[in-house]
Amino acid sequence: MKFYKDMLLLYAITDQGLTGEKNFFEQIEEALSAGVTLLQLREKHLDKKAFLEEALMVRELTRRYKVPLIINDDAEIALKCGADGVHVGQGDLSPSKARRIMGPDRIVGVTAKTVEQAEKAFKDGADYIGSGAVFPSSTKKDAIPLPLERLTAICCSVPIPVTAIGGITCENVHLLKGTGIAGAAVVSGIFGQADISGAAGRLKEQLSKVVNL
Repeated sequence: MKFYKDMLLLYAITDQGLTGEKNFFEQIEEALSAGVTLLQLREKHLDKKAFLEEALMVRELTRRYKVPLIINDDAEIALKCGADGVHVGQGDLSPSKARRIMGPDRIVGVTAKTVEQAEKAFKDGADYIGSGAVFPSSTKKDAIPLPLERLTAICCSVPIPVTAIGGITCENVHLLKGTGIAGAAVVSGIFGQADISGAAGRLKEQLSKVVNL
């Protein structure tokens, strides 16, 4: 799949711990139907077999809504389920190895918290950067805050797009205006809401006024 920066506008990241009255797949479908532009499937506690089974089901949903699917950390699962790409952190699979495994035609995203990390990720073949936590995060309570000045510097340091992550909600997303981001990666701001569709729709509308397109 050819990568376009507008895919990052509203980047939803799943979290099984946030399921309430709706089940996991119902939540995902509601987010997709509300206009999420990219979905990342993140699973930290499933074994390979269960992760692949889940990924194949999610892939069917993302195909139905024509939304790119990114798998967190696991390039092997990404290939097996037919996902559009993989996202790797600093302590995970290296960006250069992820690119070798995924090949030239799939998406590779990399977490970067400094300008140096962003520049290396770009040189190693990343298509986009994820940076945060820009605000306190309920899903990663130990995440080190990333000052908006550094986020802006990261955006300016590489020619590939940057998405902000961490505690982003409808109430604070406006604070990211002027940083140069291409979008926001959101977990609880979508999947932790009673009205997933409404939250995703409002976030997308606000992000269209904030991002650097």
